[in-house]
Amino acid sequence: MKLSLAWPRSLLGRVTLILFAGLAAAHVLSFWLVVMERSLAMGGMMVNYLASDVASSVAMLERLPPAERAAWLPRLERPNYRLALQPSASAPPSNSPLAEPLKRAVAAALVPTRDVQVLANGGIGELRVQLQLTDGTPLAIDVAHRGLRISPWVLGVLAAQLALLAALSWLAVSLATRPLKRLADAADALNPAHPSRVPATPLPEEGPSEVARAAVAFNAMQQRIQAHLDERMQILAAVSHDLQTPITRLRLRADLLDDTALRDKLHADLAEMQALVEQGIAYARSAHAVQEPQQVVDLQALLHSIIYDYADAGHAVTLSAHGMGSLRTRPQALRRLLCNLMDNALKFAGAAELSAQTRSDGTLTLCVLDRGPGIPAHELQAVLQPFYRVENSRNRSTGGTGLGLAIAQQLAQALGGTLALAERPGGGLQACLICSNAAVKVEPQ
Repeated sequence: MKLSLAWPRSLLGRVTLILFAGLAAAHVLSFWLVVMERSLAMGGMMVNYLASDVASSVAMLERLPPAERAAWLPRLERPNYRLALQPSASAPPSNSPLAEPLKRAVAAALVPTRDVQVLANGGIGELRVQLQLTDGTPLAIDVAHRGLRISPWVLGVLAAQLALLAALSWLAVSLATRPLKRLADAADALNPAHPSRVPATPLPEEGPSEVARAAVAFNAMQQRIQAHLDERMQILAAVSHDLQTPITRLRLRADLLDDTALRDKLHADLAEMQALVEQGIAYARSAHAVQEPQQVVDLQALLHSIIYDYADAGHAVTLSAHGMGSLRTRPQALRRLLCNLMDNALKFAGAAELSAQTRSDGTLTLCVLDRGPGIPAHELQAVLQPFYRVENSRNRSTGGTGLGLAIAQQLAQALGGTLALAERPGGGLQACLICSNAAVKVEPQ
C-alpha cells in the first residue's frame, strides 16, 4: 500500500524515478568502490610503513642502555601507534583483517627474526603488537587503525552530482514524453461525440522521426473526423431545411380537401413533420454555438428576462436567484439552453422553476425543476442522445422529437459546462447546467 502511494502515476515521474534511481545507485556504488579501494591501499601502506618504523625503533631501543629506553619512548611515538615497555598481556589474538599482514610484515622487518604476536583491545588502538627485545625486555606497540577520512567537500560534490543527475534525468524524460502529452491533449480536444467542440489545433509535425510520423497520422485522422462531422451536420441541416418547402406545399394542398376529417389528420401529420424539421435545424445550428463570442452579461437580468417572457405568455414559472453578478459567457447559447429546458418542463409538467446559485469555488449551477412524470434513472444519460425518446409508443404528441435534451447537451458543452439530469426528490425532474470556475467566471457586482 505504501509503495503504491509513493509510486508516481505519470509516465514522466515513473521513468524519471527509475532512471535516476539506477544512475544514483551506480554513482554511489562507484563512490563506495573507490573508498574501499583507497581504504585497502591505505591499510597496506600503513602495514608496510609501520613494520619499517617498528624495526627502526626496536633497533634503536636495543642499542640504548635499559635505563634510558623509557625516556626515548615518547620520541619514537607516531600519530597511529605508541610504544610501551610492558609484559605480555593475556588478550586473545586479534581477528582484524590487518592482524595477520601486520604480524608477517613486522616479523620480516626485524633483525634478528623473533616471535611477534598481534592481540586485540590493546591500549589506544584496536591492535597490540607484542614482541621482545634481544635482551628479553617485553615491548608492546599499541596501533590505532585510522580509517579513510572523507573531506566534507567531497560529500558536497557527491550531493551536487546526484542533484545534477536528477535534473538531467527529468529533462531527458520530459523531452521524451512531451510529444505524448501533446498527443494526449490533442486527443482530449478531439471529441467526435460532440460536434460543438472547438476545432483542435494540428500537432506540430516535428521532432524525432517516430514523433513526427505519429503527428502526421494524428493530424490526418483529425481532418477525416472533422470532415465527417461537418458533412453529417450539413446533411442534417440541408435535409431539414429542404423538407420545409414540400411540407408547405402539402399543407396548402390539404387545405383544398373537402373531407374535413382527412384534412385535420393531414394537418396534424404535417405539424409533426414541421416540428421535427425545426428541431433538426436547431440541433444542427447548436453545433455552431461555440463560435459565438463570449460577453460579460448581467446574469440576474438575463434570468429575469427569460422568466418575464414565459410569464407574459401565461405560463406558470418561478425564479429563485439572488445576488447574481456579471457573468462572462455566450448569452445567446445560454438563453437557448435555458429556454429549451423550460419548454421541456412546461410540456411535461405544466410549470417550471428556475434557480441559480454559486459556490465559494466559483462554480455556477443553473437548474430547471418540474413536478412532471420524470425520467427513469437508468435512462437519464440515454435521453441526452439525439432522437432518443423515453416513451415506447414513439408518439411525438407526448414524447417529442427526441432532440430537445440533445440540443441542450450541445449548448452546455459550448458554454464549457455539463448538463446533469437527476430525479427530483418528491417526484419530477431537475436539469442542471454546471459550470466550474475554469469554464465561466462569476464576478460579484
